[in-house]
Amino acid sequence: MSIFRKKSPLPIPAPYTADDIKVEASICTGEKTIGFCDRATKRLMYAELVRSERDIADFYKKYGLERPK
Repeated sequence: MSIFRKKSPLPIPAPYTADDIKVEASICTGEKTIGFCDRATKRLMYAELVRSERDIADFYKKYGLERPK
């Protein structure tokens, strides 16, 4: 049993795809969040706070995706 296990990526929540990932910024504070955009309601689901570009890369990595360039 190894204590250094590689974490397997999380499955992308249904009914979203990698194309549904979106970064939004508040017009008041400039605070950024990343998550899956629900096309019907235009809301960000499974949102996480973004403090740096590293947080965006970590979000993609968490779901086993490669960040588009």
